[in-house]
Amino acid sequence: MERTGYEPELGGVLRQNAVYVDETVCIGCGHCAYVARHTFFLEDAYGRARVVAQDGDPEAVIQEAMDTCPVDCIAWVSYQNLAHLERNRPRQVIRNLGIVQTRQV
Repeated sequence: MERTGYEPELGGVLRQNAVYVDETVCIGCGHCAYVARHTFFLEDAYGRARVVAQDGDPEAVIQEAMDTCPVDCIAWVSYQNLAHLERNRPRQVIRNLGIVQTRQV
């Protein structure tokens, strides 16, 4: 499927690239989720960052979040490449960092 840049996940605004987190590199520091809280979140299983909405924050805010990443695991990718990366995500091996997460009940 060819992207036009006007897809609903972009909010109808032309953006040529999507944002992607390489969870195999992410250390779960949470800086990106703090800066661009409508774009990134820390997933529950391994505490790694993940994109929740491509159009969650303005591009400048997303770039700022990317710049705060201490391990450079966030990148702009083409939508064609994003589809490929997301298809391969279930086969990724993500190591436990030994971080104990507590859940509020």
